[in-house]
Amino acid sequence: MFHWVMTSVEQGKTDGAIVGYARTSTSDQIAGLEHQIGELEAVGCTRVFSEHVSAIDRHRPELEAALDWLRSGDTFVVTKPDRLARSVTDLMAIVERLRSKGVTVRVLSMHLDTSSPTSMLLLSILGSVSSWERDAMLERQRAGIARAKSQGKYRGRAPTARAKTSEVLRLKAEGRSVAEIAKTVGISRASVYRAFAAPA
Repeated sequence: MFHWVMTSVEQGKTDGAIVGYARTSTSDQIAGLEHQIGELEAVGCTRVFSEHVSAIDRHRPELEAALDWLRSGDTFVVTKPDRLARSVTDLMAIVERLRSKGVTVRVLSMHLDTSSPTSMLLLSILGSVSSWERDAMLERQRAGIARAKSQGKYRGRAPTARAKTSEVLRLKAEGRSVAEIAKTVGISRASVYRAFAAPA
């Protein structure tokens, strides 16, 4: 999704543009994207690239479009570092890519940009802290799952429709209708038909 704020400077591409990028995860509300765009416009972004994609998705067409569009003298703005990158390594790679083009990266939540060595150091440190917090959260999650399993309270993901193919075919052989099979197995009618067509 591309959000373009028309202003007098958008008569043509000029140096010194302030460009924003907003992203929300596929599990987030669209309102979160609108909030980010509002923040970016408030600090002077005349052009905002935005998209609704997962944090771990490597394919971010609007981000790539923004990175390609930027030129020397421009400033690239994001609200938070995790809106821009999947990891510290990814963050630093993007920052270096833009710095090599003469583009300054600004992170609103950190109140810093990449125009000085001190800001670069802080960005790296704070990015590392964010990565550590994420790893710690995942470790706690894994420990919670292990504890739930030991107590017999964790069932894991529900079996997929494909995993139930043999049961579907057995019920079909018994003469059950598609509706009956779907209800008994707990899958949709479309999944029942796909199971019928599955190779033996």
